[in-house]
Amino acid sequence: MGRGVLLTSNLPQLQNLIKRDPTGYKEEFLQQWNHYTSIRQIFQINPDEQAHHFRELVSFISQVASCYPKETADFPTQLSSLLLENYGTLSPDTRKTLVQNLVMLRNKDVITSIELLKTLFPLLPRTTSSTLRASIRKTILSDIRNANMRTKNHKLNRAVQAMLFGMVERGMEAQVVGDKGKARAARTANGGSTGHGEEAMWAVVLTKELWRKGVWSDAKSVSIIALGCFHPVTKVQSASIHFFLGSDEEKEDSDEDDDDGPDVKSLQHRREINKKTRSGDKKLQRTMKSVKKKRQNKKQEIAANFPALQLLNDPQTFAEKLYDLLNRHDKRYSLDHKVLMMQLLSRVMGAHKLCVLAFYTYIVKYLNHHQLQVPAILASLAQSVHDLTPPDVLTPVVRKLAQEFVHPGVGGEVIAAGLNSIRELCRRQPWAMEEDLLGDLIEYRKSRDKAVTSAARGLLQLYREVNPGMLKRRERGKEASMGMAKGKEPLPFGHSTQAAIDIEGLSLLEDHLQQLREEEGINSADEEEADAAAWDRWEVETDSSEESSDSGGWMDVDSDGDDNLDISDSEDEAERSKNLPEADVVDDSQAQRVSTLATTKILTPADFALLNDLRIKAATKAVESGGGSAAKRKLATLESKRAAAAAAGNPEDTFISEMDILGPRKKAKADYAERIASIEKGREGREKFGSMKGKKNKETPSSTTNREKARNKPIMMILGSGKVRGKKKASLREKQQKLRAHIERAKKSNH
Repeated sequence: MGRGVLLTSNLPQLQNLIKRDPTGYKEEFLQQWNHYTSIRQIFQINPDEQAHHFRELVSFISQVASCYPKETADFPTQLSSLLLENYGTLSPDTRKTLVQNLVMLRNKDVITSIELLKTLFPLLPRTTSSTLRASIRKTILSDIRNANMRTKNHKLNRAVQAMLFGMVERGMEAQVVGDKGKARAARTANGGSTGHGEEAMWAVVLTKELWRKGVWSDAKSVSIIALGCFHPVTKVQSASIHFFLGSDEEKEDSDEDDDDGPDVKSLQHRREINKKTRSGDKKLQRTMKSVKKKRQNKKQEIAANFPALQLLNDPQTFAEKLYDLLNRHDKRYSLDHKVLMMQLLSRVMGAHKLCVLAFYTYIVKYLNHHQLQVPAILASLAQSVHDLTPPDVLTPVVRKLAQEFVHPGVGGEVIAAGLNSIRELCRRQPWAMEEDLLGDLIEYRKSRDKAVTSAARGLLQLYREVNPGMLKRRERGKEASMGMAKGKEPLPFGHSTQAAIDIEGLSLLEDHLQQLREEEGINSADEEEADAAAWDRWEVETDSSEESSDSGGWMDVDSDGDDNLDISDSEDEAERSKNLPEADVVDDSQAQRVSTLATTKILTPADFALLNDLRIKAATKAVESGGGSAAKRKLATLESKRAAAAAAGNPEDTFISEMDILGPRKKAKADYAERIASIEKGREGREKFGSMKGKKNKETPSSTTNREKARNKPIMMILGSGKVRGKKKASLREKQQKLRAHIERAKKSNH
């Protein structure tokens, strides 16, 4: 007891001794534990009494809790309940101490991540301290990221996603207030919040951060943010919509806990100065290798995320709900928020080829050239159109655009924007255009405005490619006229081309796989086992157990390849095929051959990537062996398709921007204020009306000499000077005097 009394006032010393010998100092720990129990009961009644001593006891027990797991089994629960139930009455120092000790217990594996997160999630919307809030946020993100570092922790992810989903769902029954008029004034008075929706906001922010860092990349995390798009609080809606639109505004607010590692240039510079040793060289190489690997992993994390729009569950229902929310609360939302919702709705419709026909009736009232943010609205309209959109719905929209934007009563920029938006809309659905209207629009190619001329020419070139029959004969061009003469006309809306019998170039992939099997000696049984194992892994990863499995097995379908018609029965064509190069004959034989690989094997994305490479390789070989212009065009088409597929993950290349609608714009003439500002900027750092020429690299400021100035004079000025002309007209006597004077000066200078 005497030893315990001595150590009571020195808790750090007792903590050190307990960690060295937990069994020998168990009695002293129990003494402090009983003391903590009594202090906790007093603290719950009056939090201000003995708060400092209570914090010291909590920190002490947290440090040694792993040494006595049975005695401290209820300790984490007591801290959690104290935080959640009495959070409003606790002092800021006590809150911070309790949170830090809970995190310490998690680091010592006394409690699990789920138990810690169940306490920290409710604290985020309740805390008013920015420091504590940032600490809690960083703790949550780092804990989830560390749990998913090596392999995906599905149990933790499901539990956390369920909590976040519940945080968003709890506020869905509230009334929609909007952000217009009195609602915006109330939100400004409350410091940017409407009084509710903080839980949902934090759930969306944390989900976005985990998605951006590559920790989560599944459909469940997308469902959390998709639910936030329908939240009654506009701040939550805006944050969720910005996620799908790929906005980078939230990245600036996020705490960046990823350090870029050591500075490689400073290490190399230090290596050149210090003494050269082998160990130093190896250390520098290891550092450079680790930095390079970290940068590559960071790039892969960002590029490996599948686009969130493609992971939406039931995109048609999502688009219909979003339009219903936009249309029902049109008067409560501000224009900025409505434009955001239009952009998201249009991208979902364009990405999944959805038809929300009422959207085109709704957006017509915003198609005015004096409307604010009209370029963004026009871009949203064009983005929502695809080849499955009915032309009857789009024809009134095209007519409205032509009436509002394309007429002599508006400026050139307005006409160019209208023509560009019509072109982008008709690029996706050419049948929405009327023949008479098209003839009027392309007449603007004779305008004096460069932007209008390029926009009208773009519309003309588009219809020369997609439907030259709508143009007048003199406007079709040579290639379109020749194509129409040969009978090449586009199919009407709703008609499709002949059903495909085989995938183009699939025989190349079949031959390549057969060659690999022969080289490696793999039989068909081993290949079937490998395919079955890959299929099982694919089922586990995609949770296909939740889907219905009533489809049964494969169906045997008789091949109708023998019934194919041979239409190349011309003798001239047969003679011409004899004179073709060998590569073209092989290519034609590959095209006529129908592969059975698609009916015997499930093709993976890797197989399709390999198929594209094989097709490009075969086309390159055909070009090198003299395939002619047809082979070159085929190779160029394949390479352009591969480049387009590689750039498909970039939203800037996939979606329409406002600059596509505005088109090229000439620089406006600067006004008086801009010219004066430019002049004042040029005078900075120099004396009044003085030149800095010749004064920069001299100790004493001075101008250049006449001889230095003469070096830079143009030769024609020198030839026209009086001095040079006087030399030409000098007499022989004058030349002798000048030469004698020069000799005398040279003699004097030598002495």
